[in-house]
Amino acid sequence: MTVGARLLTNRWGESFRFDPGNLCLELLLTGGPPPWDVYEILTDPAVVATWVTESRLTIGNPLAPEDVHLTPGDLDLIRAFRDVMWRVAPVIAQGGAPAPEDLERINAAVGDPPHTRLDPRSGLLRWAGPVTGAQIVAAAARDAVDMIGTDARERVRQCQGSNCSLLFLDTSRPGNRRWCSMQRCGNRHKVSTYRNRRPS
Repeated sequence: MTVGARLLTNRWGESFRFDPGNLCLELLLTGGPPPWDVYEILTDPAVVATWVTESRLTIGNPLAPEDVHLTPGDLDLIRAFRDVMWRVAPVIAQGGAPAPEDLERINAAVGDPPHTRLDPRSGLLRWAGPVTGAQIVAAAARDAVDMIGTDARERVRQCQGSNCSLLFLDTSRPGNRRWCSMQRCGNRHKVSTYRNRRPS
């Protein structure tokens, strides 16, 4: 599976692959304020460390869970940033203007993201020091700034499937992605269209 793409399971046990296309949107898959609190997974530093190692943050340079050092306070920091993104991303997907105070919160979160360096012995890229909660938030905030402050803003979408609130950055070349996943909502739409076309 592509780094950053997630295997999601709905309440009926059906699994499908979903790629939100951006770290700040990927973070929304971890839960959030009601009604998304039923999907909460940011409950334990070890769980979050594993989530980070499977996230878009690691594209090009894998990260091991033991290289992520989080405290309970880090979890609060990550969840608070995620809550801001839950207020901002749906507004952008609808073509609206986010609240200025939320944009200020995103700006304030942009700090020193985790970075790589060359290992002097092997000459290969390695993560510099342990990755912290503040660095995870900084990386997500930089992605948010790049997404919101550029033409990418026009490609933030909410799935057009009925009863689907998944948000994604449309990275397709034509920019016409409509569904969270063709395996899920795209397929449901095709089946529904086919049924509606069939003669009674």
